[in-house]
Amino acid sequence: MGFAVRPDVRPLQNTILQGDCLEELKKIPSGTVDMVFADPPYNLQLAGELLRPDQSRVDGVEEDWDRFSTFNDYDTFTRAWLSECRRVLKDTGTLWVIGSYHNIFRVGTALQDLGFWILNDIIWRKTNPMPNFRGRRFTNAHETLIWASKSGEQKRYTFNYDAMKALNDDLQMRSDWVLPICNGAERLKGDDGQKVHPTQKPESLLHRVILSASNAGDTILDPFFGTGTTGAVAKKLGRHFIGIERDPTYADAARQRLAETEPMPDRALEITRGKRAEPRVPFGNLIERGLLSPGDVLVDPSRRHAATVRADGSIAVRDASGSIHKIGAHVQGAEACNGWVFWHFKKGRKVLPIDLLRQQIRAEMRDS
Repeated sequence: MGFAVRPDVRPLQNTILQGDCLEELKKIPSGTVDMVFADPPYNLQLAGELLRPDQSRVDGVEEDWDRFSTFNDYDTFTRAWLSECRRVLKDTGTLWVIGSYHNIFRVGTALQDLGFWILNDIIWRKTNPMPNFRGRRFTNAHETLIWASKSGEQKRYTFNYDAMKALNDDLQMRSDWVLPICNGAERLKGDDGQKVHPTQKPESLLHRVILSASNAGDTILDPFFGTGTTGAVAKKLGRHFIGIERDPTYADAARQRLAETEPMPDRALEITRGKRAEPRVPFGNLIERGLLSPGDVLVDPSRRHAATVRADGSIAVRDASGSIHKIGAHVQGAEACNGWVFWHFKKGRKVLPIDLLRQQIRAEMRDS
C-alpha cells in the first residue's frame, strides 16, 4: 500500500513567476497556499482623454492588460483565475480581492458562484484621492476589498482579531479603512521620472491585510504581482510569497524592490493574541501531565468550597460530579462558571488558580 505524496510549494516560495497568470497558476500545487491577495485588472478604460483644469493630461490606466472587449470576456477571465486560486488555497485559507465600482460587483458575483463565502467587504477610503476633474460625478474616494473564505462550510481560517484591535488603539477594527494612496518615496519611478506602475498599492494597505489574515511562515499568493507590494510587505512580516506577473518591466522592478527589502526581526513579528487564539487544553491534560493528581483537592479563592480531582478529568463535591465549569457553577448556585479561574490548587500555604497550570502547558506547546 503506497502513501500519498504531499504537495510541496516550497520551491516556488519567494519567487516571481513571469508569464500569464492562468498558465502560471497551474504550476502551483493544489491546497498549498494560505492566503491570496489579488489586485486584478479593473477594466476601467477612460472614454477619451482626461484633462485637469490647467489642461494638463491625467495619466490613466491605458495598458493592454486592463483592456477587455466585452463584460463577458472580463467575466470569463475573472472566473478562470478565481477558480485556480480556489484550487491552490488550503481548506483553511482565505482570499482578498480589491477593485473599484468598475469591476468589484462582477468579481463578487463570480466569487459566490464559484463557492467562496464572503466574510467582509472592506472600504478603503483614500485620504488623498484624485479629484473629479470633469465635475460631473462625486469624487471617487474609495476602493472595495472583498475578503472571502474558500467555502461556506469552512470552520477554520486565520483572523488575528486581537492584533487588529491593538493596531487600532484597543478598539475593534472596523470595515472602513482610512489610508493614503501610494505616493512620495514609496511610489516606484523609472529613469524617466514616470510611475513604473499606474495602480501601485500602498504598503500600509497590504500591511493591514496580511497582518490580519495570515501568520508568520504562511505562503501568500499574488496572481497580479505588479511591482511587488504584496511580496515586499510579506517579506517584512516574515511570510513567504509567490508572485505572478507577465509584464517584464513590472517584474524587474519588483525583483529590485524585494532585493532591497529587509525582513523584520523575529521578536518584532510577535502579535497580540487573545485567549480565543490559544490552543485548547482540557482539564484532563493537567492530570495526564502530572501537574495535578487524582485525589488532589481544589478550592475556591475563599476556601469555602472544595472538590476532589478524579482520574477521568472530572471533579466531585459531596452531592455532584462533573467538569470544573459545571461543578463551579453548582456550588455557587450560578448558571455558569469559568472553572479555570474559580478553582485553585494548594501550593504550600498559598492557593493558586489552576489556569496557571494550563498556561504552563500552552507555553510548552508554543515552544515545541
